Amino acid sequence: MRLDKFLFFVRLTKTRSLAQKIVTQGHIRVDGQAINRPHAAIRPGSVITLPLQGAVHVIQVEALPARRGPAPEAQSHYLLLTAPQPIDAAGSAI
Repeated sequence: MRLDKFLFFVRLTKTRSLAQKIVTQGHIRVDGQAINRPHAAIRPGSVITLPLQGAVHVIQVEALPARRGPAPEAQSHYLLLTAPQPIDAAGSAI
């Protein structure tokens, strides 16, 4: 599944175009590698590091969603590995 589509389907971004923008700006890592292509492949077991709402989130993909469903359904497709770490104005984790 495409990275931008996954972020949109599991409700980590409000729109798919916003997901594409975050990815193309180079703010996302998948399995430790910086990604700047929205069409990068995501599989179950992939670890995604991304900045959202002023914090860095690390999630593991548990399953690939078939649709953008309600929040409880969306949250069942990933596992939050770390508590969100706040980031400062310079973009680094505090």
